[in-house]
Amino acid sequence: MTAGRPPRVLIDATSVPADRGGVGRYVDGLLGALGRVCGSGVDLAVVSLRTDLERYTRMLPGAEVIPAPAAVAHRPARLAWEQTGLPLLAQQVNAEVLHSPFYTCPLRAGCPVTVTVHDATFFTEPEHYDKSRRTFFRSAIKTSLRRANRVIVPSKATRDELIRLLDADPTRIDVAYHGVDQAAFHAPGDEEKARVRARLGLGESSYIAFLGAKEPRKNVPNLIRGWARAVADRPNPPVLVVAGGQGHDDDIDRAVAEVPSHLRLLRPGYLRYADLPGFLGGALVAAYPSYGEGFGLPILEAMACAAPVLTTPRLSLPEVGGDAVAYTSEDPDQIATDLGALLDDEQRRLSLAKAGFDRAKEFTWESSAEVHIAAWRRARS
Repeated sequence: MTAGRPPRVLIDATSVPADRGGVGRYVDGLLGALGRVCGSGVDLAVVSLRTDLERYTRMLPGAEVIPAPAAVAHRPARLAWEQTGLPLLAQQVNAEVLHSPFYTCPLRAGCPVTVTVHDATFFTEPEHYDKSRRTFFRSAIKTSLRRANRVIVPSKATRDELIRLLDADPTRIDVAYHGVDQAAFHAPGDEEKARVRARLGLGESSYIAFLGAKEPRKNVPNLIRGWARAVADRPNPPVLVVAGGQGHDDDIDRAVAEVPSHLRLLRPGYLRYADLPGFLGGALVAAYPSYGEGFGLPILEAMACAAPVLTTPRLSLPEVGGDAVAYTSEDPDQIATDLGALLDDEQRRLSLAKAGFDRAKEFTWESSAEVHIAAWRRARS
């Protein structure tokens, strides 16, 4: 009888990037929560890159953590190993369920499979991806919907899009909202804010914050144009700080070239993890005018840092932000109007900061872990 016994689950964490962005935040958050509930809800094994072995061993004292072959640090080798080596490993550790956290899964796993499909924007926003990436992930999503015993998605919007666009079976989809690490993302003190300001060379200047990948879907060029139009005629105009990975949006450089010379725009690249609360919580506004997200973890993290957030009502973002964020469109003129209105209304910014901070507490990795465990139990049965 297996009904009452925790399922033996192997989680493939080899897709986690070194910068911990995106899937890294998800896997780390989920595994941290599973580590806190392990022993009662799930019998866990994790395979990871060798660089993450110590991290996950420390995070998961009750789990078996296995190093993947060194070659899987390279994406083509990882995808090949996923189809051959991963099913063998699942057999070796007696896995009853294999969980793949990033779109793809083995075609023949030898046990039930669950897959996390993070978004459907490869179908809804195809123009924001290069052809090879779009083709690969569209195929991977279709395959996972067809092969997986359960599909886990981070929002109702993503579930609904998969059903609408790909005729996915709604009875095999589980919605597990992401959480936010309240220790890592918190309302910062003055010292944390001052440290980030000094590191960025901001002096006494106020600033607008963006944190995320520089992908076309994130709409950074129109944010730059909207910010420039909103602040160009203001005394002491706030700086725009566009932080995060470099990405592949060539239009960003064109938008930067259009910025009037008296305005200041900073692109510091990746920030230290410990600096993120000071960066987000110290901003006048955290702006994220995305064309659409599968969940919208950057706005949740900004809310947890007590930053007033400006985003768009696209796909899942209203599920995360609710009434605790301000909304705009993807158009630079509308961004300029709505950003300008926020800059002129300190009371509204304070109100949004408090509402966002309170709402962020509703999203926990423990709740997400409970949905995952329930999905694994269903897959095993």
